Amino acid sequence: MTGSPQILGVIPARGGSKSVPRKNLHPVAGKPLLVWTIEAARHSRRLTRWVVSTEDAEIAELAQRHGAEVLPRPPELAGDEVSTLAVIQHALAHIPSDIVVVLHPTSPIRRRDLVDASIEKFLSSHAESLGTVHRDYSYEYGQLMPRRQEIAPRLVDNGSVYVLKAELVRAGRWLGDRLAVFETSREEGAEIDEPFDLWLVEHILRYRWKDQRRPDALSRSQHRVTVASKRSAPSKGVL
Repeated sequence: MTGSPQILGVIPARGGSKSVPRKNLHPVAGKPLLVWTIEAARHSRRLTRWVVSTEDAEIAELAQRHGAEVLPRPPELAGDEVSTLAVIQHALAHIPSDIVVVLHPTSPIRRRDLVDASIEKFLSSHAESLGTVHRDYSYEYGQLMPRRQEIAPRLVDNGSVYVLKAELVRAGRWLGDRLAVFETSREEGAEIDEPFDLWLVEHILRYRWKDQRRPDALSRSQHRVTVASKRSAPSKGVL
């Protein structure tokens, strides 16, 4: 790759949702859920171009009203069984790029510069795929209860930001042979999959996250990049 890479941001936002009907339009802390992620993309200085991929007219209208470019998605790419990979391949077929950044609307809690920081770490680590993670100290019931300080934390995929080489996606792969992770706070790892998650994210955004959206907040939070060996692909469905 020579010169400055073309970096495409894709926000997958379909109209259907089983656990939370019309989830992407659901109000969260004073604005529709989708808008939180549109704002994260808009604040990025590293994205060359970014789009909202949707088949839904109401979502498209909302996205355009908040300054997003909409990439119409065919209905056959909006079903429950369609993978996010297929949606990103569709976007790259219409907008050729070197790198693609995937921003799920279901992860609305992001520091103001998280997108750009993730891109910069991806570039500096020479990885093929990067994903945001947070530390998880849970353990399976039935084991002898350990003290928390004795638990080796897992770095859990939290779905907030993915950075991928476009050639990898075109080849039908989500994970490359060289992986990097960008560690976020536990709060940034909150994902909306069910009604309880909506309540939790609402309270974090309203009462605990006001200061964290400042550009300098990154320096006050732990973050780290690890280049890892190849692992199995995430099981996330299409959004």
